[in-house]
Amino acid sequence: MNNARVIAIAAALVISSAGAEAFDEAKYPDLKGQWERIGVPNWTPAGKPPLTPEYEAVYEANRADMRNGGAGNVPSQYCFPQGMPMMMNLYDPMEIVITADVTYILISHVNDSYRRIYTDGRSWPNEDEYVPTYAGYSIGKWVDEDGDGRYDTLVVETRGFKGPRNYDVTGTPLHRDNQSIIRERIYLDKSDPNMLHDEITIIDHALTRPWTVTKNYRRAQSKQPIWWHEDICAEANVHVDIGGQAYFLSADGLLMPTKKDQPPPDLRYFKQTAR
Repeated sequence: MNNARVIAIAAALVISSAGAEAFDEAKYPDLKGQWERIGVPNWTPAGKPPLTPEYEAVYEANRADMRNGGAGNVPSQYCFPQGMPMMMNLYDPMEIVITADVTYILISHVNDSYRRIYTDGRSWPNEDEYVPTYAGYSIGKWVDEDGDGRYDTLVVETRGFKGPRNYDVTGTPLHRDNQSIIRERIYLDKSDPNMLHDEITIIDHALTRPWTVTKNYRRAQSKQPIWWHEDICAEANVHVDIGGQAYFLSADGLLMPTKKDQPPPDLRYFKQTAR
C-alpha cells in the first residue's frame, strides 16, 4: 500500500471519528420507546377552525356529504396516506429516532408513515430539487430553551406538499393549492418525562389566520412494546371511489351505493348482455 493511500485512509478515519464524536446522545432528550396518542385523534377539541368563507362552504358541503353516506373529503378511507398534519394524530403508535443530521418519526399506519426531519443546518431547496409528498419536506433545529446545556425542543417547519390531505376524518379542509406551511414545537413535558407535546401551527390559504393545536402523546410503559410492522390498508378496504363517487363493496363482492338514490358508476366500457 503506497503512502498516499495510507494517508487518505487515515484522514477518512479521523473525519469519521470526528463525526461520531459530534453526536452526543446525552445532549438530546430521551425520546426512546413507543408513543401513543392521548385523547381523540381529531382537531375538534381545539374548537372551530378559522376558515375563510369559501372553505367554510367546502366544510359544510363535506359534512352534508358524510351525513348522506359519502366520504366528504377524507381520502384516507380509500387508503391514501394521511400525510401532514393528519398523521400526527397517531392512529397507531409512533417511534422517534434521533441522529446527528436527521430526526426520524416512524408510524406503522396504512403505508408505514414516516417523516425525515433534517437537522443538519441545510437551507430550503428550490422547488425543482424535491418531489412534493403527503408528509412534506421538513427542516428542523434542536434548541436549548431553558439554557441548561441540553437540547429540549425540536423546532420544525414543513412545506412541499401534495394532496389531498386532511386534519382528521371530520371533513375539515386544507386548501387545494397544497401551499400549507406547518410549524411544530416538539418537547417533553417538564413535570412528566413520559408525556410528549407537539404544538402544531397550520398556515394555509383556507384559513383566515394561523391555527394552532397541541397534540399530546404518552410513552408506553412496556420495556418491550409490540410494534405493528405491517398494516396493509387495501387488504380489507371496502370503500371504492369511482368518478369521484363513494361506493361500498359488500361481503358478496358486489358494488353497493352509499347514498340514497345514488346512481351506479358509468359502465360505458362494459358490454351489456341482454336478458
